[in-house]
Amino acid sequence: MGFFRKIKNILVQKEAKVLIENFLSLSTLQLVNMVLPLITLPYVIRVLGFSNYGMVVLAAALVAYFMPIADYSFKITATRDVSVSRNSVKKLSLIYSKVMSLKLLFVIISTLLISLIVVLYPPFYDEKVVFFLSILLLFGHSLFPEWFFQGIEKMKYIAFLNFGIKLFFTISVFVFITKAEDYWVYPLLQGIGFIVAGLAGQYMLIKKYKLKFYFLKRKYLLDAIKDNFPIFVNQFFPTLYNNTNTFLLGIFTTVSLVGIYDAIKKVVDVCVMLVSIISRVFFPFLNRKRDSFGKFNTMMLSIGLILSVLPLFFSKVIFWYLNVDHEYAFTVLCLLSLSIFGYTLYTIYGLNYFIVQRKDKLVMNNTIISSLLAFGLAFPLIFYFDIIGAAINLLIARFLMGGYLWYKWQFHEKH
Repeated sequence: MGFFRKIKNILVQKEAKVLIENFLSLSTLQLVNMVLPLITLPYVIRVLGFSNYGMVVLAAALVAYFMPIADYSFKITATRDVSVSRNSVKKLSLIYSKVMSLKLLFVIISTLLISLIVVLYPPFYDEKVVFFLSILLLFGHSLFPEWFFQGIEKMKYIAFLNFGIKLFFTISVFVFITKAEDYWVYPLLQGIGFIVAGLAGQYMLIKKYKLKFYFLKRKYLLDAIKDNFPIFVNQFFPTLYNNTNTFLLGIFTTVSLVGIYDAIKKVVDVCVMLVSIISRVFFPFLNRKRDSFGKFNTMMLSIGLILSVLPLFFSKVIFWYLNVDHEYAFTVLCLLSLSIFGYTLYTIYGLNYFIVQRKDKLVMNNTIISSLLAFGLAFPLIFYFDIIGAAINLLIARFLMGGYLWYKWQFHEKH
């Protein structure tokens, strides 16, 4: 009861209604994003095998390196801008024009770079169909205006749009993937789903919110690139260790181990996603009500601890469901589960404290150093300990990123 009283004390009645609605909407969205693929995962693994599934994961990991480039931190900066300009259609239109102009530029650059990597690296070129189809994820991700709906605190629209698309994807997997050779269909279906959701979101912005697109001066766009750079770095560098784990597993070991690692990580990521949901729901609120951080901090620490041990209680069910029978599977699950708390520390003190306080460069520097250390450790850890090394590296990276920010808050900001 005390835990729920703490949550209640954070909010007044009007704010509580908005936050609860946003939490339910965003949690529905993210749970759909996580749970529907988990429904298809055992079927996909059984039909494709861990080897072909691992190749799909490897292609998606390459594209994931470029997701933060295409987003260029707008999920945070544009959300922050929209949250304080929500009553002006003119200002919102300028934000929209800035975001979409730069997203288009970075998507084009990213597509060219991905294509070059695939063409020049023979193992990727041998699977070029899967890699090129995975680029569709980048286009769909860039089109979807999640930043806008989060900024105006109307996350229910995100949930509605995504539910239909994800449901279509889930059904399509069972219909169109029937044999091992169909593994190229998986990124195609994913890409189509993201693009349709993105186009529907764009339609809502233009029709419902009356936003207009303006061709902006180059200086305005260059200033936006400069201003967003610290948070962009903060968003980009974690991909160095996240995706490098996957790549090095594929290079030093086998794509089958990539598939096993990804399958276990997908389950743990449900808990990570729940932490992210709560964090993102409170982000616009804490930008307006900074004095509520203390109670938010206590609530999030409690949630992080609970979620860090939750997957371990269901380990037998998880391995049965995924059909995983690897000698180090439980060790990997333990390490990945513990990393949830490190991620929680990062969301509390990085996004919802220091970035709210506009100390973007502090968070950026912490992210750069932590990510580079984890990136460097990935090579020896995965080379000598393969799948366990990948899990250890993720654990170290998340605690490096979150632990320092906690230390900075505890001993330099709190008092």
